[in-house]
Amino acid sequence: MTTTKVTVPAIRERKRRGPKIAVVTAYDATTARLLDDGGADVLLVGDSLGMVVQGQPSTLAVTVDEMAYHARIVARGTERAHIVVDMPFMSFQVSSEKALEAAGKLVKEGNAEAVKVEGGVEIADTVRRIVSAGIPVMGHVGLTPQSIHALGGFRVQGKSEDAAARVLQDAKALEQAGAYAVVLEAMPADLARRITETIDVPTIGIGAGPHCDGQVLVCYDLLGMYRDIQPKFVKRYAELGDAIVSAMRAYVGDVQSGAFPEACHSFGMAQTKAVGEPTGAKPVVSGSVPQYGPADEK
Repeated sequence: MTTTKVTVPAIRERKRRGPKIAVVTAYDATTARLLDDGGADVLLVGDSLGMVVQGQPSTLAVTVDEMAYHARIVARGTERAHIVVDMPFMSFQVSSEKALEAAGKLVKEGNAEAVKVEGGVEIADTVRRIVSAGIPVMGHVGLTPQSIHALGGFRVQGKSEDAAARVLQDAKALEQAGAYAVVLEAMPADLARRITETIDVPTIGIGAGPHCDGQVLVCYDLLGMYRDIQPKFVKRYAELGDAIVSAMRAYVGDVQSGAFPEACHSFGMAQTKAVGEPTGAKPVVSGSVPQYGPADEK
């Protein structure tokens, strides 16, 4: 696996040359480091943190400040992966000016390398404004979780010909506005294939079949840590949720029985030195005193 930093031009080139793009969400430095070491191309700091981290019923309550906080701690744990940050609900819908301010905050305070916005034709001008300021934008069409009330819940989009035409039009509008990639969520695989073949920027699928230029999953889903639900499109590559519960039960049992800590987990007192016994201290040589701390051992 190459350690070369993944950039926007590199992501765009993958549509033409491959391989497909592996995207996964991340919300903290430790997890980001592990996912980065595992070869993730893109770490998406998703507003899904509202549900899987904060325990909210949807993503709607997440704020720009919260996104910036999680983004900068993810950035601290990342070396290779490209970092994309979701623009949360009402951070870009009010006006292009407000959207640009929010995007700028995510870049300046969150160390975002790109931002992601939900919507299509109706936000094209906003995407164009953000891109013109030098901030890369990833689009998101199909099922847009920030619009769940208007959509009637988490439902597959584009199932009829008319609905499919609207989703395709949304994807085209985002490409024309300057988006460098577009997420396709919860739509028929044939529609995702049509969009992927139509637009010239990479498509990233989630519940959109195998024909996209890449795939994205929530890290807690693929690791088996979010056990409340398992959407049809999720493949669990581990069952860390069960492993964590099992480990915790073993720890509780050891604490209650006194089996932990053992001697190897404990510290002893320092041995008292006899009077006149060498201490190991060395005289300080004039001119070599450091600004603070002990003299360097040579």
